[in-house]
Amino acid sequence: MRLDKLLANMGFGSRKEVKTLLKQGAITVNGSHVKSPSIHVDEKKDDVQVNGETVEYREFIYLMMHKPPGLVSATEDKRDETVVDILQPEDRIFEPFPVGRLDKDTEGLLLLTNDGTLAHQLLSPKKHVQKLYYARIDGEVNEKTIEQFQQGVTLDDGYVTKPAILHILDAGPVSEVEITITEGKFHQIKRMFEAVGMEVVYLKRLSMGSLKLDDDLELGEYRELSDEELDMLFQDTKKS
Repeated sequence: MRLDKLLANMGFGSRKEVKTLLKQGAITVNGSHVKSPSIHVDEKKDDVQVNGETVEYREFIYLMMHKPPGLVSATEDKRDETVVDILQPEDRIFEPFPVGRLDKDTEGLLLLTNDGTLAHQLLSPKKHVQKLYYARIDGEVNEKTIEQFQQGVTLDDGYVTKPAILHILDAGPVSEVEITITEGKFHQIKRMFEAVGMEVVYLKRLSMGSLKLDDDLELGEYRELSDEELDMLFQDTKKS
């Protein structure tokens, strides 16, 4: 990789700023001062230092966010603020993107990464990665609703969903439920309840595969995944 690209990717400034550091003699490769931004280095083997600080190369980033309502699950949007907009600059450098979508008014667990292979695997219908949600429903959910979801619900466009697991926490004029799905169709849970004559008034994603929302994360906060969490996600993609 070109030296200036490596340093820019690792957050040491723009390529122009990196050139300035090179001119100042602030950068060494394997102990030797270098001035050229175009030299190529082995990012995994060469010892690159900036003002004596070793550059730790990393290719991928994996973030767990407690998505707040009001943000769009996208990398950019002309009208609304996105989940990427609230990331710190040192994390945005890696150009992460949300894995799947949470509706603008939905909150809860959202994974952001620049690892396209993992994202594809987690979203692949063949992998049947489960997503668990908590929802409040305007309407009384009952055993019939459970059976309808288990059989698959016909949405407004004629699509029949894959079986979903519906667990009733509290039934009444406003019911509380947990629902597990393996798909991610547009507004899927809201449309599923609309298909049975009810309305979702609050929706929160609790987990995706083995990854569970960290209870310590406040709305709008995020953190990097632990090695254990990441390993479990990779194990999820090996199931079918």
